[in-house]
Amino acid sequence: MRYWPILFLFLTLAGLGGYLYLVELPTKQLEDKQEIERTHLLPFPENTITGVTITTAQGPVALKLTEPGKWSIASPLQTDADTREVQTLIRALVTGTVMRTVEEKATALSPFGLEQPVTVITVTAGSQQDTLSIGDSGPLSNTLYVLRGSDQHVLLTDLTAKHFINKSLLTFRRKDLLRFVQNDVERVRLTYPTTEIVLYNTTKDKPKPTWTIRYPLEAEADQTEVRSLLFRLEDLKALGMIDPGPARDAMAKTLTTPKVKVTLHTTDGDQTVKLYQPDADSGEAIAETRPDGPLYRISPTAIKDLTKELFSLQDKRLLGVDYTDIAMLSVNTRDKHYVLINQQGEWTLEDHPTEKLSQEAADLFVSRVANLPAEERVIKHTAPLAPYGLLAPTAEFVATGKDGKVAGKLTLGNHVGNLVYATGGRLQGVFQVRPDLLTQIPSKAELLAPARDKAATSR
Repeated sequence: MRYWPILFLFLTLAGLGGYLYLVELPTKQLEDKQEIERTHLLPFPENTITGVTITTAQGPVALKLTEPGKWSIASPLQTDADTREVQTLIRALVTGTVMRTVEEKATALSPFGLEQPVTVITVTAGSQQDTLSIGDSGPLSNTLYVLRGSDQHVLLTDLTAKHFINKSLLTFRRKDLLRFVQNDVERVRLTYPTTEIVLYNTTKDKPKPTWTIRYPLEAEADQTEVRSLLFRLEDLKALGMIDPGPARDAMAKTLTTPKVKVTLHTTDGDQTVKLYQPDADSGEAIAETRPDGPLYRISPTAIKDLTKELFSLQDKRLLGVDYTDIAMLSVNTRDKHYVLINQQGEWTLEDHPTEKLSQEAADLFVSRVANLPAEERVIKHTAPLAPYGLLAPTAEFVATGKDGKVAGKLTLGNHVGNLVYATGGRLQGVFQVRPDLLTQIPSKAELLAPARDKAATSR
């Protein structure tokens, strides 16, 4: 008999659970669904949408999902779509909410700008479909009147005009001329009317490419400059398009020698773009990716950004050796003369081998010498150095490698404006550099003082 209370409690809890599962939960789910339908414009979720047709004064544009995350244009022509632009439109529709229902089964649509809507959007999700007609702005900022086709309700929504007004076929066309991942690029070829530059990725399959120049000379590349070049190629977009036909044929006749031809060799194949400027005075610039494809109107600045001199793509650190490869650095200025030696990862002074140096100060100084870049090139080839103050230099640094051989040299001469003349082991010619290094050369005492102070403090 003493088990009856427990059994009764168990049956009560089971009954309550069954009631919640069979009655309350479905009711709550139904209420949630109805609430979503009341507050959301579309009755289906974003991941079920397979097609969108947007109609403006310029005509309809039909878009279809070709594979997860990829959209194409089905009409008025068949071509790749700007997937980001399509997803932005869909996202705005899916997240848009109904602020209130203004009219049910409205008979007069003109007060809301819906008699002749500026945009009509039909959204398809499998077998489901709904149409949204976009009208005038509402009484509040960033609101629009919408007529929903499925129930003929006039709704005040929080949609914003920028997502739905003035959209055209060009809006939804793919506008990026090249598609690639920087890590997948094996080689870049820049072809100009009188020369060519070839860059190689020497660390393929690694997280961060390392670039070298293979033609017209073998040299290290300026990694930042090459990455900047690739970013500009990624951002190269069409401002307008001339599709195959009479207009394209007429324009093609004006295109002779490209200002630059860029070829990317990637793991997935080669991509090429040619940039033309048939009339420099007009400011018009044209790009071509395929002889049978559209011509693209582009910004003239793209030609300037992609027309590179060899010097701009070279590693411009003048010393000629990486900081980590320096075993010994000789420093000579008009008032400082010493040699830093790297012994098993620790810097010492040649004439004070037992004295402890401030490793932080020595590291910072050596890295500054090794990484000093040329800002401007004065002359390309060797020339008399006296006019630049380089025969009796202000400062000279000679780096010895781990093999005991001279690996790099940097010489600083006269000031000119806010720069200093310089020569280096990496590049041939005379250059100008920033003068900061001249004020950052520590004396022996400055290298030793922090270590001595630390030792004194510890005592």
